Amino acid sequence: MKTVIWAELSSDEQAQQLARPAMADSATLGNTVAEIIKAIRKRGDSALLEYTKRFDKFEGDNFTKTEADIKQATARLGTEIKNAIKTAYDQVVKFHQAQVQDVIRVETMPGVVCEMHTQAIESVGLYIPGGSAPLPSTVIMTGAPAQIAGCTRLVLCTPPPIADEILYAASLCGVTEIYTVGGAQAIAALAYGTKTIACVDKIFGPGNAFVTEAKRQVSNDFAGAAIDMPAGPSEVLVIADKESDPAFIAADLLSQAEHGHDSQSILVTPCANIAKQTALEIEKQLAVLERKEIAEQAIAHSVSIVCADIDEAIEISNRYAPEHLIVQTEDPRALQAKFKNAGSIFLGAWTPESVGDYASGTNHVLPTYGYTRTYSSLGLADFVKRYTVQELTKEGLRRLAPTVICLADAEGLTAHKRAVTIRIEKLNR
Repeated sequence: MKTVIWAELSSDEQAQQLARPAMADSATLGNTVAEIIKAIRKRGDSALLEYTKRFDKFEGDNFTKTEADIKQATARLGTEIKNAIKTAYDQVVKFHQAQVQDVIRVETMPGVVCEMHTQAIESVGLYIPGGSAPLPSTVIMTGAPAQIAGCTRLVLCTPPPIADEILYAASLCGVTEIYTVGGAQAIAALAYGTKTIACVDKIFGPGNAFVTEAKRQVSNDFAGAAIDMPAGPSEVLVIADKESDPAFIAADLLSQAEHGHDSQSILVTPCANIAKQTALEIEKQLAVLERKEIAEQAIAHSVSIVCADIDEAIEISNRYAPEHLIVQTEDPRALQAKFKNAGSIFLGAWTPESVGDYASGTNHVLPTYGYTRTYSSLGLADFVKRYTVQELTKEGLRRLAPTVICLADAEGLTAHKRAVTIRIEKLNR
């Protein structure tokens, strides 16, 4: 993991250190994904099966999982892993249940009542990354809020082979349809539909650069589907002071690096010795990781930044806008209000990012690529729509009419004005 001195870098060099590696060739990526989407829209299931066989080495002809498959998977799992999945599910449910929004009712003036209601999105697609590791935790993070919100159709797509843990987690969340398809082709199927997979209203879940680009493209098409957020390859930024534990820092950086070769881990510290000791710890801990090769690739394009002080570290973090922000400083809570852009913040030495990934209760589906400037972590609100209601009495309309008439006049909208005056005239008669 390379180390740089922030003050010695030019503005362009600083920007380069904070660039996302996964976005390096966005034009080629965009064209490739567009071709996949076009094929799915044109040839449906046959294209979907073709891509699944090509990219995921799928050997069958049916990518639908049945209730029997789920029961068999559940039976194969041991008690320990099922208890762990159920505990994580319960934790996430507890935190997201607290986000249920009551009806808001306000009488803005006598006789004028305004309300805000929420209603579940009817059909949602849950994309669960596959590849080298199954992610039942992502099933929980997307499925549990959808279940709580009351979405009536939950469709899960994940690359083959589907792990038993994913099927069990899906059953807890009330997922009604499961398909062994992944990548940009799965996003296209969810957005536009095929003979086997009916289209959904909104797509949730993280993925690699291809999945993220596919989500972007379908969400920009009026005939496509809405998405939760741009959620791509994982990233973490750790802020550490001289009192931090290099072993803890290294472990946190590696926990993101092992997600994939395009993950990014960044350390920002005013202490050069902490940067040095962390680098040594990374080498030591890498040696014992099962996913060593993947983590090594990610660490190769990650960076340790030595800055002037903690205030500058905060500035760098806000500029990078990380998906995960870990604050290992003497008094992390005192710094919290200074962070403007982060998907999820982990305060203190005893709060590894792993707890948020699995079972603290917060959601691990988070915006990446710097989108934390404008997007939020996944929550219950993402699975519902808001709509407003207003109801006026006769006297309420009398009170509000002069304001509406005046504004309609100012905007030259006489029909708007007339919709009010015709009622006032009748009241006056």
